[in-house]
Amino acid sequence: MKDIELRRYSRVVVDGDERAPGRAMLRAVGFTDDDFQRPQIGIASTWSMTTPCNMHIRELAEETARSADAAGGKAVVFNTISISDGISMGTPGMRYSLVSREIIADSIEAVTSAEGFDGLVAIGGCDKNMPACIMAMARLNRPAIFVFGGTIKPGAKRRDIVSVFEAVGAHSSGKISDAELLEVERTAIPGPGACGGMYTANTMASAIEALGMSLGNSSAQEAVSAQKLADCRNAGAAILHLIRNDIKPLDIMTRDAFENAIAVVIALGGSTNAVLHLIAMAREANVPLTIDDFTDIGARTPLLADLKPSGKYLMSELIEIGGIQPLMKRMLDHGLLHGDCLTVTGKSIAENLADVADYPSGQTIIRGFDNPIKADSHLAILYGNIAPDGAVAKITGKEGMQFEGTAKVFHSEEAALQSILDNKIVAGDVVVIRYEGPKGGPGMREMLSPTAAIMGKGLGAEVALITDGRFSGGSHGFVVGHISPEAAVGGPIALIEDGDTLHIDAGNKQINLAISDAEMRRRKKNWRRPPSSVTGGALAKYRAEVSSASAGAVTIPPAWDE
Repeated sequence: MKDIELRRYSRVVVDGDERAPGRAMLRAVGFTDDDFQRPQIGIASTWSMTTPCNMHIRELAEETARSADAAGGKAVVFNTISISDGISMGTPGMRYSLVSREIIADSIEAVTSAEGFDGLVAIGGCDKNMPACIMAMARLNRPAIFVFGGTIKPGAKRRDIVSVFEAVGAHSSGKISDAELLEVERTAIPGPGACGGMYTANTMASAIEALGMSLGNSSAQEAVSAQKLADCRNAGAAILHLIRNDIKPLDIMTRDAFENAIAVVIALGGSTNAVLHLIAMAREANVPLTIDDFTDIGARTPLLADLKPSGKYLMSELIEIGGIQPLMKRMLDHGLLHGDCLTVTGKSIAENLADVADYPSGQTIIRGFDNPIKADSHLAILYGNIAPDGAVAKITGKEGMQFEGTAKVFHSEEAALQSILDNKIVAGDVVVIRYEGPKGGPGMREMLSPTAAIMGKGLGAEVALITDGRFSGGSHGFVVGHISPEAAVGGPIALIEDGDTLHIDAGNKQINLAISDAEMRRRKKNWRRPPSSVTGGALAKYRAEVSSASAGAVTIPPAWDE
């Protein structure tokens, strides 16, 4: 392919006499005469010191840039934002977390388009910047690769961030002392990397690899490791291969590829957030995908990985036995993956997995198909009279498959958490947290603080929690989120009252309030939307544009469908 064809986008920015001003500015940031003849590679870095998930990514971006330069490109590193879910969790600041997914996608799209990059490598290490990178790649549809920043090393006594949240609940019920809580706080997070279980970051890294948008085992490497640096070097070289062969994201992100991603998420016991993010990513790629696809794929896909939060092992321990590629090879051999899907290697999934060795004998992290943790998906899409548009439950079977209890209703996460910590929630209660949906929050906060407090108090098997908000990948217990329509638009969850009986049946995919249709209509007639403290800024913009959780909580305007 001719050089000018490799510079499909950058030549518009730098070729010709009239582009001398632009070249002059680029010379100031290090371009030479020769660099103007090379394909320009944008390196989207999510580095920041706001979170350990991303604190090391500047070095990964620099390593990727050096490799892209050595392969014949001209790398340009640029940054986007990151918000820490773990730090903002349980505070009003958490409302910005899901909002940041849209901001990050917009910013990567804007910089890449404006600067005329011919290819893109995006490096993400936290829950929202990862799907955001893929959303931007789908919009841009120019050669692109995603690099996962890597998972964190375990803390002392195999602790992680969820250990701290659950210790708060244990402390409030007198199970551990002040000194013990402080010791957990001081030792749980030893350095850089994404939270250490199969929480949302590791879930999305695995999904993106299964989707075909990252190199093999990019999802299963520690943040600080020789393997992760090698991953960056390989990505820098691979992006030039994609440019030369004109392989673009929409060639890779097909319907079958998204089915592969969903299947791998289920086998790994991944986060409920994968439902939101994969639907949003598919929408950007013009691939039809709904919450019901998770039911269909889940019916034939077993839960095989014994990983935290509901399981025993950390991501670093899965890495030690080979990561997710041996699991994918097993799934391919059992007909659970589409092997002909193209990937960023330029080869198919089946070709990439052809020489992958199986897990070592005796390992207990990944179960066999004859002994699954659960025969079908742990992600249950529920419907019923309080969720006519659907809800997402995370039920591994360890919690039981059914729950009937008495509603205790809260209009915010903070109010619910305080009630839990004050020992006002007892066995048989269903904690209802509403007005926390995409519009109601606004921002659809994660309910890790209350779910972890319930677990820390030892009530995980005796108390359920339902919400129109969402959950951290670290949440476990009998939890149901994404209830749609949400309370802020008058959804039936807004009509639940203290003392009502709620029935949750994960086996039959049902969630219902035990009142008559006539009583539901009476309550609906009397319902009034509570006032919001949000009157402007990014949250108000998001509230005006965002879709329901069942549609991925995206902000693509309605005209997109016309």
